[in-house]
Amino acid sequence: MSAPDRDGKILLAHGAGGRLTQELVTNRLMPALDNPFLRPLTDAAVLPELPPGRPALTTDGFVVSPPIFAGGDLGYLAVAGTVNDLAVSGAQPLWLAWALILEEGLPLEMLAVFVDGAARAAREAGVTLVAGDTKVVPRGKGDLAFAVTTGLGVVPPGRELGDGLIRPGDAVLLSGPAGDHGATIMAHRHGLGGEALRSDVAPLGGLVEALLASGARVRAMHDPTRGGVATTCNEVAARAGVRIVLDEAAVPVGDAARAVCEVLGLDPLYVACEGRLLAWVDPADAPRALDALRAHPLGRGAAAVGTVEPYREGPRVVMRTPFGGLRVLDLLSGMDLPRIC
Repeated sequence: MSAPDRDGKILLAHGAGGRLTQELVTNRLMPALDNPFLRPLTDAAVLPELPPGRPALTTDGFVVSPPIFAGGDLGYLAVAGTVNDLAVSGAQPLWLAWALILEEGLPLEMLAVFVDGAARAAREAGVTLVAGDTKVVPRGKGDLAFAVTTGLGVVPPGRELGDGLIRPGDAVLLSGPAGDHGATIMAHRHGLGGEALRSDVAPLGGLVEALLASGARVRAMHDPTRGGVATTCNEVAARAGVRIVLDEAAVPVGDAARAVCEVLGLDPLYVACEGRLLAWVDPADAPRALDALRAHPLGRGAAAVGTVEPYREGPRVVMRTPFGGLRVLDLLSGMDLPRIC
């Protein structure tokens, strides 16, 4: 280890392109992320030809605070979140590029957590990190670390998913309890929670493939991240030109997440998930789809949570309460949970 590195923190020189930059990449990043495409460390990763199908590309920034939380960390979240955006679009994720923006003074031990988390998520998802970058900003000009991840995958021939395919009568399925990720982040910030409260963050490619392999006629899928289930349903309903009716009694919410939301005055349906998917499925195939989800470790808590109706006027998304009334689930007009992912 070079002399300026001995205090165990990121220095501006780590982002200057010189000796410390080389040592950062060689000693801190490559041992966990090494693979034949990344190893040459050239200006771009040269990849093999893509499998048959249509390429799918996504990119996402991650600014979660705190960057280490129960169940995950910035690195694991950045990889899993990007994999999930590809997977719910029907793509099979293949390659990722990962850029880190580090603040001067970041402990190198914390960086190691992010790098190990990214490597672990990539292994679980069966994807490869093939390109990356690091930059360092002065102390006080960032907040420990941010990440930007770009993912490339392929939609296999014959696979068609999209909100425009959703029809009245379709069932709305949720793969597990709502709000665990957002509740965990907020609990960390406010000194709440306990051992039972953990983020749901996980790469969902395997769960998606299990659902599609079941033969169920899946119209569309989404991962309810920022804004949670309610916001995602509003966005889908607007694009599909339909109304979505959720059943409050059917929506799973964990006891620990519910308790945190009650203390903080939050609605779990607006709280982010990072390891759940929403699926719109032909009603005749809903039981088969639920069986496929529940047979997978990441879908054991799956439930049918609503139905699709024709849209005529009024709110796009409502929730039927246990008392038989309807509660409007509109888009939030202000900022609810910043820095959640």
